[in-house]
Amino acid sequence: MDTRPLIGITMGDPAGIGPEIIVAGLADPTIHESCRPLVLGDAGILSTALLDYCNRTGRGLTLNVIRKPGEARGNPGAIDLIAVSELGDSAIQPGRPTVAGGRAMVAAIFRAAEMALRADIAAMVTCPISKALMHKAGYAFEGHTQMIAHLTNTPDVVMMLAGERLRVTLVTIHCAIRDVPDLLTVDRVLKTIRITEEALRRDFNLPRPRLAVAALNPHGGEGGLFGDEEALIIAPAVDKARKQGMRAEGPFPADTLFHGAASGAYDAVVAMYHDQGLIPLKLLHFSDAVNITLGLPIIRTSVDHGTAYDIAGTGKADPSSLKAAISMAAGMAANRRN
Repeated sequence: MDTRPLIGITMGDPAGIGPEIIVAGLADPTIHESCRPLVLGDAGILSTALLDYCNRTGRGLTLNVIRKPGEARGNPGAIDLIAVSELGDSAIQPGRPTVAGGRAMVAAIFRAAEMALRADIAAMVTCPISKALMHKAGYAFEGHTQMIAHLTNTPDVVMMLAGERLRVTLVTIHCAIRDVPDLLTVDRVLKTIRITEEALRRDFNLPRPRLAVAALNPHGGEGGLFGDEEALIIAPAVDKARKQGMRAEGPFPADTLFHGAASGAYDAVVAMYHDQGLIPLKLLHFSDAVNITLGLPIIRTSVDHGTAYDIAGTGKADPSSLKAAISMAAGMAANRRN
């Protein structure tokens, strides 16, 4: 019996770089050592991307269109696909998104979430989408994460960006910097710490994870001179987390915190806002960072980049983040199974 987890991969916007990074990523035979990748997307679009890749590289790959997840073999040199749309070979031009492509993009996400909830697949990995295109296609979600949270009926989720040296979760995500202080509450910081801690135990096999919590203000507020969010919000949340048995420390000034975290002092950093956490993360892991949605009943990882319409179809797209996302999903699935 093949014990490799079955990992569903959504194609993303078919006019973006999703199809070509899927082909380039799954051409790497080492990916198949830890899992059986299964693409959910469009057969015509993926066939075109596969043909372009083979013509450029001289390598021979085949497309294996199947109907059921159990038919996936995960063999190197072949790409298993369940078709969730029929756009046609020439219906989409790279770099030119269409509403029809947007509907196909969303259909793959819906199918993957449904399959993951039924345990037909062990995890879902998502290629990049366009939020604007998603809205044009009739789905008014803030983004990928909110759509999947809705599909899985999950009220509280946390975004983690992860690489080998650093993991970061965010208390606030996509908002104006000036809005961050008003969005911070003791409950919101504590909830982020808790969801992070639970995921590290369950999905990363860390029985007693060490969490560092970042301050909001320079020098941690300097005793109130530069702000009081540390004293009024962040420190009380850390204190509550510790009383609940979590190994959380902080708040620490962000300008020194990430050096120690990247050196192995902590298993993850809880950052207060988007750029505070993602600038150091991307400095270390620009090409191989993985976006993970914590708190879901399913495993979902994603590439940490966009649709890159400007290079779509040129063969220049780097599949490193997708390969890292697949490998991380396979590892998380193994940890949950064990």
